[in-house]
Amino acid sequence: MKRFLTALALGCVTAMSAAAQDLPVVRAAVLKIGTVNWELSTIVENGLDEKHGFTLEMVPYADNGATRIAVEGGEADMAVADWIWVARQRAEGKDYVVVPYSRAVGGLLVPEGSDVETLADLKGGKIGIAGGPLDKSWLILRAFAQQEYGMDLKADTEQVFGAPPLIFKSGLSGDYAGAINFWHFLAKMKAAGMRELISVETAAEALGLDPDVPLLGYYFKGDFLSDHAGLAQSFFEASRDAKDLLAQDPAAWEALRPQMNAGDDAQFEQLRDDWLAGVPARGPVDAEAAGKLLSLMAELGGAELVGQASRVPDGLFADVQ
Repeated sequence: MKRFLTALALGCVTAMSAAAQDLPVVRAAVLKIGTVNWELSTIVENGLDEKHGFTLEMVPYADNGATRIAVEGGEADMAVADWIWVARQRAEGKDYVVVPYSRAVGGLLVPEGSDVETLADLKGGKIGIAGGPLDKSWLILRAFAQQEYGMDLKADTEQVFGAPPLIFKSGLSGDYAGAINFWHFLAKMKAAGMRELISVETAAEALGLDPDVPLLGYYFKGDFLSDHAGLAQSFFEASRDAKDLLAQDPAAWEALRPQMNAGDDAQFEQLRDDWLAGVPARGPVDAEAAGKLLSLMAELGGAELVGQASRVPDGLFADVQ
């Protein structure tokens, strides 16, 4: 009887192993220190990929350009990007499909002790901006300043464009009257005492945009999803399960802490809170609301930003529920 039970147990393990090997593999091209790794690691470490019928493999790359080349060249099946960039690629003929991920976009911070109360008070000052002149947060804040104060934020301030770490360091040193950076750098800047003057979410809402439209998404090749029916929904389910776990279980964040590059408890807590604040409502992306944002980006950034994507391309967003 003992031999029978042992053989049965071994058989079950073998069957489970074989079943796992039969699952479709999703190769995710990620930055080595990217914040998307927090969610993807949570999926893998908690078996949420196999729970939903696929195996997730994280393939690290040095920069965003490399992740995009990996997807285009077939070395990876998925990466993360803002959907406006993906819309541009789709308008140019690339069959990319977006599964929503995050709406974390940040804002503009001022130094601790600054007496600036509105964007209008930045007139004549210097603004540090990560991401370049076509940074979407910068463009939205420019449109907001024009609407609310009749102010040309570009003409009335001096802009210093630089890499996120440089804007981070110079912002904390008080070199700028205001700073715009990627959300995780902003979280650390807030933890160090800088104050949020205005969030991009607040500015977008004042402009009549829907702040609940997630800007960031996982993008897949359309033929990859066609070859694996239901995979977009399955991946979305795993993503939502990871978000729910991170929203409810502090231990899940402790597991991620070694890869969060948090210098102290204040940074860790701000990074956690801001990541959770960027979790979008469950459901499909509202294409009409997305279209309003795309129109504004086209107006402010032109073809240099949106390319031929004068509207949201059909099929851009996966039909996930």
